[in-house]
Amino acid sequence: MPPPALGFLLLLACFGAARGNLSRDESQPTTSDETVVAGGTVVLKCQVEDPDDSSLQWSNPAQQTLYFGEKRALRDNRIQLERSTPNELTISISDVVLSDEGEYTCSIFTMPVRTAKALVTVLGIPQKPQIFGHEQPIDEEKIARLTCRSSGSKPAAQLRWKKGNKELKDEGTEVVEDPNGKTFTVSSRVEFRVTKEDNEAEVTCTVDHESLQNSERSTTQKLQVHYKPTAKIEPHPQYPREGEKLQLQCDGQGNPIPQEFLWEKEGSDVPLQLSSDSVLIFPFLNKSDSGTYVCTATSSMGSVVAKYNLDVSDLSQLPTPHVHSTPAPPPGPSQPISHASMATASSFTPAPIQDASPVPSTSSTYHAVIGGVVAVIVFLLLSLLIVLGHYLIRHKGMCIRHGETVTSRHRQNPAEVMCTYLTHEAKGSDDAPDADTAIINAEGGQASSDDKKEYFI
Repeated sequence: MPPPALGFLLLLACFGAARGNLSRDESQPTTSDETVVAGGTVVLKCQVEDPDDSSLQWSNPAQQTLYFGEKRALRDNRIQLERSTPNELTISISDVVLSDEGEYTCSIFTMPVRTAKALVTVLGIPQKPQIFGHEQPIDEEKIARLTCRSSGSKPAAQLRWKKGNKELKDEGTEVVEDPNGKTFTVSSRVEFRVTKEDNEAEVTCTVDHESLQNSERSTTQKLQVHYKPTAKIEPHPQYPREGEKLQLQCDGQGNPIPQEFLWEKEGSDVPLQLSSDSVLIFPFLNKSDSGTYVCTATSSMGSVVAKYNLDVSDLSQLPTPHVHSTPAPPPGPSQPISHASMATASSFTPAPIQDASPVPSTSSTYHAVIGGVVAVIVFLLLSLLIVLGHYLIRHKGMCIRHGETVTSRHRQNPAEVMCTYLTHEAKGSDDAPDADTAIINAEGGQASSDDKKEYFI
C-alpha cells in the first residue's frame, strides 16, 4: 500500500477512537467499589455526564432491580434512596450482611445500554478469641501447650500471643473455612516451659483484623502452675524464754499448699505430731525442751523439711533459733540428711541480744534505795544504844543541890540541881594515899552502898 493511503487510514482510526471516547465520557455511568463491615451501611453512587434523556438504575448481584430513577423496585426496607437526579442515582443499604457482598450494576438505557459495576466487599468481624489448654494446672518444668481460636473473620484474621508483657512466638497458624463458605476460623498454637514464677501469670491472645478499625479484641487467661513446697519455722514469740508459752509455726508455701505436717524432735524415735495443723505448742518451756525440731511439710508435689534449734538451758540468755528448709528425699528407704544439703538450705538467725535479763522497773529501784537508807539508820541507832548502854554501865551519878543528895522526889526545880558522876574507882580515891588503897577502898565501899541512894540519869 502506498504511503498516502496508509496515512489516510491512520487518520480515520484516530478520529473514530476520539469520537468513541467522547461519547463514552459523556454517556458512560461511573461508580466506585465499596468496603463495609458486616452490620454497617454502604452507599452506592452512580453518575453520568450526559444522560441523553434516559434514567439510571441500580440492580443487585442477583440482577434484581433495586431502584429505577426515583422508583423503588425491590421491597427491602434496608435499601433507601439517597439522591435521584438526571445525572445521579445514589442509594444506601443498611445492616449489611455477608450475603450482600457482590457486584452491583448501574445501568443507563441509551442506545446501546451502558453499565458500570461496583464491587461491594463485606468484612466479617472475627469473634472474641478463645484460649484452650489452660484448664488443668501445669507442673513446673513441664511444657505448656496453648491454643487460641477465633472464627467469623473475613478475610482470615491474624492472631498474636503475649505472656505478661513479653511477646510469644507461635508454633503455627491454621485457617479453616467456615460452613457458610464466606468466613474463616483461625487457630494459633504456642508452647513454652513453665516455672513456679509462671503461676498466676497472664497469657493473652489478641486478634487483629481490618474490620476492628484499629481496635483490639483479645482474651486473657491465668496460668496455674503446680510447684514443690517450701517451708520455714517461725517461733511465737520470736525470742522464747524458759517458763513461757511457745508456738512453732511451720509456714508451708507452694501450689498446692501443703496439707500435712509432721513434727519430730531429733534424737527421738516417736513423732511429736502428725496432722493438718502446722503449729506445735509448748505450754510451758523448760530445759528438757531444748533440742532440734523438724517439720516435714507435704503436698501432692512433694515434701520439704524445715528445722529449728531451741536452747532453753540458760535463763539469762535468749535461745538462738536456726531455721533450715530442705527438700525431703524421694519416696524410698529413709536416708539421713547430709551436712552438704543442710549447708545449701536457707537459714534464719536473729540478731543477738546483749542482755536478756528482765529490766527492773523505776518503782522497784526507789524501793531498794529507801530500804537501804532505812537499814543504815536502824544500824546507826542500834550502835548508838549499845555505846550509850556500855557508857552508863561504867558510870553512876548523883544529883546534889546545895551540898545535899537529891532524890527523885526532891527534883521539883531541875535548874537548881547539879549532877555529879563518879566511877567506882573515883569513889575510893578521895581519901586513899595511893592507887592500891583507892581500889581497896572502892571495893569496901560497895558494902555500904545500901546507905546511899543513887540515881542514874
